[in-house]
Amino acid sequence: MQLQSHAPSGATLLLSLLALPQLTSAFYLPGVAPTSYKQDDAVPLYVNAIRPVGDADSVLHSVLSWDYYHPTFQFCAPEGGGQPVGESLGSILFGDRIKTSAFELKMKHNETCKKQCEVTYGKNAAQFINQQIQEGVSLNWLVDGLPAGQKTIDVLSDTEFTNPGFLLGEQLDDGRIKFNNHYDIVIEYHEVNGNNGQYRVVGVIVQPESRKYTGEIGPDTCNTAPDIVELSETGDTKVRFTYSVYWIESTTAWATRWDKYLHVYDPKIQWFSLINSSVIVIFLVLTVMSVLVRALKKDIARYNRLDQINLDDLSGTSVLEDGVQEDSGWKLVHGDVFRNPSHPLLLSVFLGNGTQLFVMAGFTIAFALLGFLSPSNRGSLGTIMVLLYTVLGFVGGYTSARMYKSLHGEKWKLNIILTPLLVPGIVFAVFFLLDLFLWAEESSGAVPFTTMLVLIFIWFLISVPLSFAGSWLAFRAPAIEPPVRTNQIPRQIPPVTTYLKPIPSMLLVGLLPFGAIFVELYFIMTSIWFSRIYYMFGFLFLCYGLMIITCAAVTVLLVYFLLCAENYNWQWRAFLAAGTSGGYIFLNALIYWVTKLSLSGFAGSVLYIGYSALISFLFFILTGTIGYFASWLFVRKIYSSIKID
Repeated sequence: MQLQSHAPSGATLLLSLLALPQLTSAFYLPGVAPTSYKQDDAVPLYVNAIRPVGDADSVLHSVLSWDYYHPTFQFCAPEGGGQPVGESLGSILFGDRIKTSAFELKMKHNETCKKQCEVTYGKNAAQFINQQIQEGVSLNWLVDGLPAGQKTIDVLSDTEFTNPGFLLGEQLDDGRIKFNNHYDIVIEYHEVNGNNGQYRVVGVIVQPESRKYTGEIGPDTCNTAPDIVELSETGDTKVRFTYSVYWIESTTAWATRWDKYLHVYDPKIQWFSLINSSVIVIFLVLTVMSVLVRALKKDIARYNRLDQINLDDLSGTSVLEDGVQEDSGWKLVHGDVFRNPSHPLLLSVFLGNGTQLFVMAGFTIAFALLGFLSPSNRGSLGTIMVLLYTVLGFVGGYTSARMYKSLHGEKWKLNIILTPLLVPGIVFAVFFLLDLFLWAEESSGAVPFTTMLVLIFIWFLISVPLSFAGSWLAFRAPAIEPPVRTNQIPRQIPPVTTYLKPIPSMLLVGLLPFGAIFVELYFIMTSIWFSRIYYMFGFLFLCYGLMIITCAAVTVLLVYFLLCAENYNWQWRAFLAAGTSGGYIFLNALIYWVTKLSLSGFAGSVLYIGYSALISFLFFILTGTIGYFASWLFVRKIYSSIKID
């Protein structure tokens, strides 16, 4: 009999979070309630997509994943075929294809050399499978939510951990390619405290072997088959699949069973990067504060004193009382600094979606930091990101309309329509185009058409109406008035120095926010493409905060220098300069592609570059929005502090 409690409701989650300090010894992550089994109860083993994890030199040759029951692999399937297991939206989007299997596992019941099935591989199938083995493809199984893996030793820290997945086969030193057809499944369990006869799974290790059987298969046959299985690329090869199951009692608690999977390959690098970024941010912020506060206080005091001097008898003079000079620097452009930028509609739409991304990223990282996005609850990260971005459509619509109204835009209907459709439409179009490549390659990573329809349904049913509601409220609210009047005739902009020109300033400003997240970005990229578990959300939270501060500080500094150079076109400059961090992320992805990947097919390269460009585009909008609003608040603050005739 299998005992399993249901996932707690929203109210239960809130109460559990509030009671966290008192329940640390008994608190289970939401949606990850333990499952207990009695002896000889069936323990299901599910199979997942076959994914590449890189070869022995940690070089990835493919980004395509395959369905476990792909006709070429011919793995043993249960009667009626492998049936899909219910998955979350995020799990499907991230490529999970979980299905039932033909493996029969019973709690505390050992099996030795149990035969599954016999298949025949033709030469075409052999060529395909041998290529996948050379590219480092791994099988992925799940037992009680735990990924079956292999024990690995980190040579840097000399620590042992469990690496999810196990190899389909291996290329030997003599050039031969062996195909694994036998699996030793070692399952660790422990007895539930105070509940005799109830057991829980706390670890799953699979040791794949290659065994060439010549006679009848019995309990001792697996240990007496010394030859390996090699799939012939010139003829047919018969292969018999077997497996053994061993149950081992463990002292590992159920609450800590994931610890062996969550391995940091070199924590010193992350700590060094965090400290380094923190020092840079502190130095940068202190520099900005010292330059701006001292300069602005001096400027504002001088400008306000100018306004108190009687100028009636001093017409035409350039030097006034106490040697105070006439307007110079950023006050000269007070009549133009709030002049409407070019393409205000596009800018407001980007700002609305950037705000939506900013809030979504903050909530997602906070939820993950609090432990609500457990790796055991597969796909929870992707699901919460999609749902948060959908619900936050109200925030995006309100921000976009509010800014568009302050920029005196007249195409308010177009603003309401484009805010929930332009950026999500671009993302969905690129995603759909890349999905076509996956469909063409028959990869299991292709998102099903029905899931696409669900995404569209969710978007138009929830996000678009919420965005419309936010825009409607924003347009009904009074416009945000600038602190100074805008002149009718634009002021001529003098030539600027080289570093204040658009391209050099964008490259300089975008580099520093990218530097704050560079190392953490490497670990995220590795977890995405090498199918590793990412869980260092504490580091990510700190890096996200450092990136925000850095992005705001350097953009404000750029805008101040622009205004001092009498250049009042700061709106797009602030957005594009901060958004250049997205360009650096794409450049970093290309460097990662050259150094860490060796993609063999055209489709794999297109997929990698396409997804990298998509992430970089979203990051461009996110950082551009941060830079713009920091500069907007700064400009409003300094011009509201001076007296203008």
